[in-house]
Amino acid sequence: MKTLQKVALGGGCHWCTEAVFKSLKGVSKVAQGYVAPLGEENEFSEGVIIHYDAACISLQELITIHLHTHSSTKIHAMRHKYRSAVYVFSSTDMGTAKAAVMKAQRDFTEKVITQIMEFGAFRASPEQFQNYYYKNTQKPFCETHITPKIGMLLKRFSKNVNEEMLEGQ
Repeated sequence: MKTLQKVALGGGCHWCTEAVFKSLKGVSKVAQGYVAPLGEENEFSEGVIIHYDAACISLQELITIHLHTHSSTKIHAMRHKYRSAVYVFSSTDMGTAKAAVMKAQRDFTEKVITQIMEFGAFRASPEQFQNYYYKNTQKPFCETHITPKIGMLLKRFSKNVNEEMLEGQ
């Protein structure tokens, strides 16, 4: 039995983040909800916990995809709700995450504001919002906000995309 790794990510709407990462090879589970960093367990913002097989997709690849699929260089009024963050579960992953953000910075003209934080707590979204995109691809929100991100995944990160997941739609 393979050992799965996990990382939590936040940055935009958790429906969007969930859909992006459910669409990738090597990702076995995406738990959608609200994440808080260690030491600030009451400071929740939208996010997901990703369970992945590091033999199929690396933490660095996940972080690079994350930085390209949300506004990772923008400070805006909703950042308290949509914290741009990578929440790690180990000190080893802390170092990997910091290096991944530094490496990906060269893809952007503006400074990446994504924070690397230790994971603290998680609250799941209500069941009716789980797997939102794949249950509601024709809804206006999905067509406007999520489908373009999936299209970008296909163009920029095609080797990581789980085509079978997308074909089911």
